Amino acid sequence: MSDPERELRVSKIRNGTVIDHITGGQALNVLAILGIGGDEGMGVSIGMNVPSDKLGTKDVVKVEDRELSQGEVDVLSLLAPEATVNIVREFEVVEKKRVERPERVVGLLTCPNHNCITNQDEPVESAFEVVDDGVRCEFCGEIVREDIGDHLAVH
Repeated sequence: MSDPERELRVSKIRNGTVIDHITGGQALNVLAILGIGGDEGMGVSIGMNVPSDKLGTKDVVKVEDRELSQGEVDVLSLLAPEATVNIVREFEVVEKKRVERPERVVGLLTCPNHNCITNQDEPVESAFEVVDDGVRCEFCGEIVREDIGDHLAVH
């Protein structure tokens, strides 16, 4: 039996998305990917750095009345490769899936190389190949290995 003093209590959502097993400390970047700043009027619940047997600590994000696009899930997989996305309808989980890393992401990240053509005033959309140790810019070859959330084009 669980100890009520140690339970995490967040109410269920009627409809929307629950993103679980997010890498600890990445919930705010997940909100940035989703374009959620707090003034949209939708209900959002965040649990950050909560205990996890699997990850040590994890973040959890619940977004009411919203289902994620494939592009959002693709970038989410780079920030939180262990994440699960649960679609909720009428308080029931109707779909549960683990994120999968895409082969490439387009227009969702910025290149850290200031000399890259994607950072110039050119009509070029960023494109990154997903590699084992991060993502590689398809234009200049720059590899982003850590802190991918710092390179979100949606900030």
